[in-house]
Amino acid sequence: MDIAKDVDAHILVIPKKKHCKNILDCDLETLSVASQTIKTISNHLTENCGYEGVNLLNASDESAGQSAPHFHIHVIPRKRDDGIDTWSISAANRQE
Repeated sequence: MDIAKDVDAHILVIPKKKHCKNILDCDLETLSVASQTIKTISNHLTENCGYEGVNLLNASDESAGQSAPHFHIHVIPRKRDDGIDTWSISAANRQE
């Protein structure tokens, strides 16, 4: 569970067997295990915990906002009209 307590049931998936700085540094086996874990957690949240969907969030490299030097993916459980804005990218950020 994420310690920030910013969103109810916010979960982090972090590979423990092998260190990867970010997804760009992650081998396919480690990424596959992480993906399987994310799928299991996401299914549990939607099938057993009353959530309707999930957001998966990842920042790879400091330029993308990565704050911890270890690959991890945030699983944010969602309900319709929950007021959570995980998509704050605006048209002003577009580049030709």
